[in-house]
Amino acid sequence: MTPSVVAIILFAAVLHATWNAIVKSAADRTLTLGMIALAQCVAGGIMITQLPLPTYESFLYILFSTGTHFCYYYMLNWAYRYGDFSVVYPIARGIVPALVAIWAMVLVGELLPLTAWFGIGLIAAAIPLSCWKALSSGFDRNALLFALGTGLCISIYSVFDGIGVRLSGNTLSYWAWGAFLHFIIAGFIGVRRRHMLAQVPARTWMIGLAGGLVSMVAYGLVLYAKNFAPLGAVSALRETSVIFAAIIGFVFFKEGNWKRRSAAAGLMSVGVAVIALSA
Repeated sequence: MTPSVVAIILFAAVLHATWNAIVKSAADRTLTLGMIALAQCVAGGIMITQLPLPTYESFLYILFSTGTHFCYYYMLNWAYRYGDFSVVYPIARGIVPALVAIWAMVLVGELLPLTAWFGIGLIAAAIPLSCWKALSSGFDRNALLFALGTGLCISIYSVFDGIGVRLSGNTLSYWAWGAFLHFIIAGFIGVRRRHMLAQVPARTWMIGLAGGLVSMVAYGLVLYAKNFAPLGAVSALRETSVIFAAIIGFVFFKEGNWKRRSAAAGLMSVGVAVIALSA
């Protein structure tokens, strides 16, 4: 894996942790998720007017991905209602790399070398270390279930999009159509929260829409990387967002222990290096 691809994925990880922090800090997370989906829809709608259509085969994967994203938003919203950002986020993201590597092996025949699996294992070990105190002291069972459901959804749409973008013939077109179809999610939440829309402060709108653009850019970078690297390796590097989320949780939400999280960051960095050199 080239250094440029690794850098792109790590930058996407920073962006992803940022928009998740926006959702966690929002007064109304459901409405904020709707705004995030709306921003993606508008940006994607503008882009598709200027880009060629992706291939017919890839549209099926775009639809599958959109449906799974709907479930993902639902699970994420409820997970953050029951659990802390720095606990929910690591659990949700932590199960993804191994699941994606397994799905990719079964569905597209991608076999990672043993050294890459070792790197994935290091990252997986670093994730619970980053929030060990919260995990060992116990937390809401519902938070755990919704966090695991969130991770399952992430692994499914990651594989759908990894296959779809390779079939699309144009990464930008695939990205734009996937973003545009978020109008389904935005419309659903808009209808559910229609009685509140007129009362939403302008600042909340700006934060939600900005979060949507950050989210869209983050996923676009990951889609691009999936053209050049194994899906399992991309997913593992992508989940370094857990460490960035842990830093955000400690600095802004006063969650967790900085020494333990620094050790987790170091362990995860070794895992990133191993994957980058072997995949």
